[in-house]
Amino acid sequence: MRYSALEILKQGLTGNKTWKPAWRDPEPKAEYDVIIIGGGGHGLATAYYLSKKHGVRNVAVLEKGWIGGGNVGRNTTIVRSNYMLPGNEHFYELSMKLWEGLEQDFNYNAMISQRGIINLFHNDNQRDVYARRGNAMIMAGADAELLDEEAIRKELPFLDYDNARFPVKGGLAQRRGGTVRHDAVAWGFARGADENGVDIIQNCEVTGFDIKDGICLGVETTRGRIGGKKVAVCVAGSSGHVMAMAGMRLPIESHVLQAFVSEGLKPVIPGVVTFGAGHFYVSQSDKGGLVFGGDIDGYNSYAQRGNLPVVEDVCEGGMAIMPMIGKARLLRSWGGIMDMSMDGSPYIDKTHIDGLYFNGGWCYGGFKATPASGYCYAHLLANNAPHPVAKEYRLDRFISGKMIDEKGMGAQPNLH
Repeated sequence: MRYSALEILKQGLTGNKTWKPAWRDPEPKAEYDVIIIGGGGHGLATAYYLSKKHGVRNVAVLEKGWIGGGNVGRNTTIVRSNYMLPGNEHFYELSMKLWEGLEQDFNYNAMISQRGIINLFHNDNQRDVYARRGNAMIMAGADAELLDEEAIRKELPFLDYDNARFPVKGGLAQRRGGTVRHDAVAWGFARGADENGVDIIQNCEVTGFDIKDGICLGVETTRGRIGGKKVAVCVAGSSGHVMAMAGMRLPIESHVLQAFVSEGLKPVIPGVVTFGAGHFYVSQSDKGGLVFGGDIDGYNSYAQRGNLPVVEDVCEGGMAIMPMIGKARLLRSWGGIMDMSMDGSPYIDKTHIDGLYFNGGWCYGGFKATPASGYCYAHLLANNAPHPVAKEYRLDRFISGKMIDEKGMGAQPNLH
């Protein structure tokens, strides 16, 4: 069923009695051309583009829980392409372009709001770093604008400009950045993939791989064995656990990243704002709540919850630049399991096992990368060759010395 204003009017006049489910609930077949493990944003986007762009429709997406229950529904909804290094910037700019046309493409309201993002800087050295990043973004085809203090005061008058320790000196703006309704992205991709014939199988946990003579022939699941000519893994924070069942040890650690939302407030924050002297980022939802986050919890965990020291650190960051939020009540918090790579950049690659592919290591960048990740992963699966903008995302890049260390922190996943 295609969604449209005419269809809404028709359904309203007839009692909304003939709406169809957004996607089917099929039983798994014995065999598929492609099995995608993980029904999050990346897995569903891969299935969508695989079926739409490459005509591969005998595809199954296996999700151990329910659609929207993983990291795709546990983030702060920010989308942007303000990266600097060549291995990253072209990829995230592709993602930004896909975001801009996504709702029309898959016929679903994902509430994409390009309200802009401003990264604040607090000293002269940081200004120079941001100027360099902005120039790199422009050279890669993205948009960037370096703002001085006067321009920031006009746009964000509520910031604490007189803070002696963290004075706001300006910021780097990307006007095309913004926010997207996270779970709607999963629903839109799921609906679009289902419309193209993809089987989305929920409550189907993978318990092992069927590998013989170095070839992956399928997977073992809680709903029986399912054969597949190609098996594509994209399970975010569970990457290490799942790939261990195939005998692989990944350059990845799993950490918890917390996100928070406050009580509803009147409109105050026009876009996304990030603190340059600490890890804090905030936007305001359509319901009025402040949605914000900060650093990972710093210890390895598979729990979808965090700890109080990080709550304190994040709130301190917010108070440092916006003391006005001090009396706002925190409604809830949640945690997503981050697959932190050794250099802070992801992987989209074939493995040494024939027929087994891997997508992971997204660190903080997973949600904003969703459409490009699916687009490039689908390209890899269909053509057995990497997409040009994702060719640097190799699993063996640490052996060859071709790291993509966007943050400059070295091989310490807890710092990326």
